[in-house]
Amino acid sequence: MSRVRRGFKARRRRNKILKLAKGYHFDRRTKFRHAAHTVVRALHFSYIGRRLLKRDMRRLWIVRINAATKSLGMSYSKFMGAMKKNQIEVNRKMLADLAVHDFNGFKAIHQSLK
Repeated sequence: MSRVRRGFKARRRRNKILKLAKGYHFDRRTKFRHAAHTVVRALHFSYIGRRLLKRDMRRLWIVRINAATKSLGMSYSKFMGAMKKNQIEVNRKMLADLAVHDFNGFKAIHQSLK
């Protein structure tokens, strides 16, 4: 049986990993085994980071809404409860944006709850 050289498929697989390892230092950039290990870790951490970003942004929005409602003499939980009770469906991201950039608009929403 003749020897099979695995040129095309193997090279394509290796180059895909080495392309992802661009910008890494030393052997992590040039040697396939080191690059493959590092790329897998990097992709894993970026996956985790995307979820952590969502969590952190929601916490930031809640802090901003809480600060705005406190200045109007109400707690965050009572404000959100009143929003739900009055069926005002504005998400936290938009409420936080209103609280920071258009406080009069946020105050109008707050006064419509009473």
